[in-house]
Amino acid sequence: MRTKKQSFLLILYFILLMLPIYWLINMSLKTNIEINGSLTLFPDNFTFANYIKIFTDASWYTGYLNSIKYVVINTLISLSVALPAAYAFSRYKFLGDKHLFFWLLTNRMSPPAVFLLPFFQLYQTVGLFDTHVGVALAHCLFNVPLSVWILEGFMSGIPKEIDETAFIDGYSFPKFFISIFIPLIRAGIGVTAFFCFMFSWVELLLARTLTTVNAKPISAIMTRTVSASGMDWGLLAAAGVLTIIPGIIVIWFVRNHMAKGFALGRV
Repeated sequence: MRTKKQSFLLILYFILLMLPIYWLINMSLKTNIEINGSLTLFPDNFTFANYIKIFTDASWYTGYLNSIKYVVINTLISLSVALPAAYAFSRYKFLGDKHLFFWLLTNRMSPPAVFLLPFFQLYQTVGLFDTHVGVALAHCLFNVPLSVWILEGFMSGIPKEIDETAFIDGYSFPKFFISIFIPLIRAGIGVTAFFCFMFSWVELLLARTLTTVNAKPISAIMTRTVSASGMDWGLLAAAGVLTIIPGIIVIWFVRNHMAKGFALGRV
């Protein structure tokens, strides 16, 4: 009896969880007239016009490509910087290491609006405004501390004797780090890459303010769907459906590492 009740509650929870996604897909297949006219569980007349407009309008699909570019750049930079930094924090003790570690975390705790004006003025000066690299570097301010914090937890769980044994066997540090150490923490790298990707993908304030045309992300374009006739709900819903897909793909590729990561690391 208890098992049936638990199964029922689990199914109910899953339905409630999927209801917003279903409604988003439902709206994306309707016209604005039907959306504003009546409440229907299924579209009266299926239409793919909203999706067609996104894939044929240069501003929309270019926004997707821009978002993917700076998200991938940010994830690669964050991991490249965080891996050696986390190794240093997990293996060595030095003056002010705890204070430096705490300072890194305070950057992650700060709201993006705090750094908006300095980034805007700096990028205008050095020529990084409206570039993919510029947005990626801005997101590193938040993703690198998070990456260091997660990876340091995984690395601290690896015995130091492995390092010593590898050095005795004649491994140089780069060879040891790439061929031995990184495979041992691949679950942590998968979890870290997931969080870096998702934060950079959904972040709006910095991405919208630091870009205008060349690197404008899809999140900024979605906020400008208001026209003289009102809000284009169908187009906005279709764009929302498409923005979910990259997250699903990332979760699919790192799903095995995430399961281990949530169990073993600091997540």
